[in-house]
Amino acid sequence: MEVKILKETTETVVMIEGRVDTVTAPELHEQVSPLWNEAGITLVFDCEKLEYVSSSGLRIILSTHKMVTAKGGKFILRHLTAEVRSVFELTGFSRILTIQ
Repeated sequence: MEVKILKETTETVVMIEGRVDTVTAPELHEQVSPLWNEAGITLVFDCEKLEYVSSSGLRIILSTHKMVTAKGGKFILRHLTAEVRSVFELTGFSRILTIQ
């Protein structure tokens, strides 16, 4: 897994490439958790190159959503592949999260 964080004018974009699974989820958590403290942040996970997400990855995504929105921010998932989108739909997360 590779993660790049880009701070743009109105958004902070986290570009995720590869697999978010039991092995890589802690690394994703470590990289994004400092962003949780920014009140009013618009945090975007760009998943265009995300190949796979496991339950461990889903926990990180849901935690990020909860922490960001608790501080008045917005959390958006963007560019989901069909395979990854189906995981969010099957788990019901697509009804909770903003997906573009």
